[in-house]
Amino acid sequence: MNELWQEIGNMVMAEFSDLPDTTEFTRLMLRLGVAAALGGLLGWERERSGKSAGARTHMLVAMGAALFVLIPQQMNMADADLTRVIQGIITGVGFLGAGTILKSTSEQTVKGLTTAAGLWLTAAIGMTAGLGRGASAVLSTLLALIILHLVPKIWRKAGGS
Repeated sequence: MNELWQEIGNMVMAEFSDLPDTTEFTRLMLRLGVAAALGGLLGWERERSGKSAGARTHMLVAMGAALFVLIPQQMNMADADLTRVIQGIITGVGFLGAGTILKSTSEQTVKGLTTAAGLWLTAAIGMTAGLGRGASAVLSTLLALIILHLVPKIWRKAGGS
């Protein structure tokens, strides 16, 4: 009976061995945390603006994108294969964003394009964080916040729409 439990214990340990040491655990937590935090900032701005995709949605998109690139890195996947993963993320988030776009034929208006573009950018920022490019992810987030928050105010003051 002890052999059975030992075998089960070994199998469970093997299943959870993808984070073999503190360094790998810290790297994973840092990259996922940065992705979630930056996605949360963008989502918080969208929530404050009364838009449909808020902080939780943006956090999940960013963290998901980061995880999709982190796992292949852990598996030492070739760069050529990783580019296919990235292409899949871009396409998948495009479909997610398309679901936020609404066209009203009666009013001849389209709503949700900025939300869709924001989700797409959030995924890109998540991938950037997942690939270990934290400074680039932070800079991209700051520029996105400027675009989302300040540009509309500048347009209004300039008399634009």
